[in-house]
Amino acid sequence: MGRRLALIFALLAALPAAAAETVLAPVTITEWKPVYGEVETRNRVPARSRIGGTVVELKVTEGDPVEAGQEIARIEDDKLSFQMRALDATLKALTAQLDTARRDLDRGRALRERGVVTQQRLDQLTTQVAELEGQIDSTAARRRVIEEQVAEGAVLSPGSGLVLSVPISPGSVLVAGDTVAEIGGGGLFLRLAIPERHALALRPGDRIAVGDSTGLDGQSGRLVKIYPQIEGGRVLADVEVEGLDGRFVGRRVPVRLPVGTRQALLVPPGAVTHRGGLDFVAVAGPDGPVERVVVPGERLRHDGRDRVEILTGLEPGDRVVSPDE
Repeated sequence: MGRRLALIFALLAALPAAAAETVLAPVTITEWKPVYGEVETRNRVPARSRIGGTVVELKVTEGDPVEAGQEIARIEDDKLSFQMRALDATLKALTAQLDTARRDLDRGRALRERGVVTQQRLDQLTTQVAELEGQIDSTAARRRVIEEQVAEGAVLSPGSGLVLSVPISPGSVLVAGDTVAEIGGGGLFLRLAIPERHALALRPGDRIAVGDSTGLDGQSGRLVKIYPQIEGGRVLADVEVEGLDGRFVGRRVPVRLPVGTRQALLVPPGAVTHRGGLDFVAVAGPDGPVERVVVPGERLRHDGRDRVEILTGLEPGDRVVSPDE
């Protein structure tokens, strides 16, 4: 009995493996161009000083998240403090003069009722009170201007995002309009520099494959904008990618661009055998499979299956014999 089972297993092992035939036909495949994209923020807005002076406090550093309107630094100008004190002294003196003028006016009105002073004198006292009130209003307005300038010493973030650079330090002397920090916000995208010969093949909305070793393997992005100006033989384009890591703005990420299509002959990987430094593919013939020498190309996926491109050695219509997949 044992000898009979061994004979059966030997016969089964000697049987040829099940094979499948694939009739070759050209298929359309996408040609990809590998390039690098840089992680960028959609907006880069400088936070600028609104007055000149000395930086007395710096509240952020590179990499800090900020909100729109958040105070990120404070600038002080000693001259504004001196002007404020001078205006306070002027207001104090004018207020004292106004109090005296109002008392004189009240006495003048009482004396006028008794006919002691003339109407001309009463008019002079009234005018003096009005002039002092006007001077006080003018001085108070000048003081409010100084107060606003002091308040503008607070440097505010122009938007929500991430602090990309801070080119100053506490103690720096600035003039109005100097950059205190650069804020990146509005989301992240990949900015590509594409050779101009490939630019005409791209359209907004195209899917862009993200390269390996980026943490986004197998994902793709959407081409959202192509800039019309060519610089250095390259066209700039922006790609939106979900889940893009924004910790390092300027990081280079490999991507692949669809730059065209072509016809190719594809066979299953199992159909290609390698012996003696040559590659062979079995093709069905009238008298059985015949091996042909081929030159294989790249390995790729087509319709969800792994395939090998055959550059030479096969023709459309050939019946390729391969192990059953």
